[in-house]
This record gives sequence, structure tokens and C-alpha cells, in this order.
Amino acid sequence: MAAMLASAAFPLCSTTSPAMPAIPPPNSALGRLMATLPRAGRVEWIGVRPKRDAPMRPVDGVEATAGAGLTGDRYTGGGGKRGVTLIQAEHLPVIAALSGHDAVEAALLRRNVVVSGIPLIALKGRRFRVGDVVLEGTDSCDPCSRMEEALGPGGFNAMRGMGGLCARIVAGGRFAIGDAVQAIELQDDLFSTEGTD
Repeated sequence: MAAMLASAAFPLCSTTSPAMPAIPPPNSALGRLMATLPRAGRVEWIGVRPKRDAPMRPVDGVEATAGAGLTGDRYTGGGGKRGVTLIQAEHLPVIAALSGHDAVEAALLRRNVVVSGIPLIALKGRRFRVGDVVLEGTDSCDPCSRMEEALGPGGFNAMRGMGGLCARIVAGGRFAIGDAVQAIELQDDLFSTEGTD
């Protein structure tokens, strides 16, 4: 009963609710703050995994197909929200420290792209360019139970809040290590309230 009262008094918010867009309108004060990024990012590492439970295979560059995924990755053909997974390079030393390691190899974390210099969380709900490719940040890329195996006991919790970003491929092309990661200017039509009250 107490739990029901607490949830009624403090309802949970969701950024995917039809009544609330993932990011505020660009002309609002919060929209302007969220649209301002300190600089472009940079691709530091790329990896693909050809099948489930296979180790990540580092590559220097990769082809991305809209609605399909990365060439050579197991999610190719699946498309959708998880066509590409990205993780913040600056979070790797924190994940290592929290899991009791001196360092963590990017391949252990099972993300496709390691990015430095730009806050990935700021790209959630936005379109951004990586090399020739246009991506759209769709959701947080939360850790899975496999992090216990990869990082040891507590590995799942060591990664919580730092698992990165899932993105769908909007426009295909190629990107490589060293390519810039840049947000694309927000457009008012991204904030359509069609279908909401």
C-alpha cells in the first residue's frame, strides 16, 4: 500500500512518453543549453562482433547501412534503435577504477565505437555525424550481466550510468578512427507534438 501511495505521489517520468519529447524545443532556455556542445568529438576505437558470444574484432573503419547496421557486426540487418553502440572514452578509466582494474580494453565492454571529446548523453534524441554517417541517439546503452564476466564481480554496477549510447543509422556511409563526431543542428520539426494532447 505504501508503495502504491509513493508512486501516486511521485509518478515516474519517461523521456519516451508521447506527451513529453526526448529533448525540449530548441527555442526554450533548456533547449538552447542542451544544444550547445563544447566541441566536436573524435572516434578513438571501432569494433564489430560477427556473432553472439564472439569477441569484438577491432577495425580501422567500417561501413554503416541505414536501417541495417555495421558491416561485419551481428546486429547487421536488425537495424532499429541499436544499429550502433557508442561509449565515452573518458568513462573507461572510471569503469576500470570502479571494477578494480588498472585499465579496461574497449573490446571488453562490447560497444562498437569509443568516442572522446563530446558528451554522448547530449546526443540522446539528436542526430549527429560520424564520418560520412548520420546517426540518431535513441537510448542509453545500459550494461548487461555479461559485464560480471568481463570485469569481475561488480562489473555490472561499475558500468551503470556509463554504458554509453545506442544509435540508429539514419544515413549510411563510412567512418573511421580519427573521424569527427559532431551534432547536427536541431530542427523545429524534431519537436512535433503530433498525436499528443
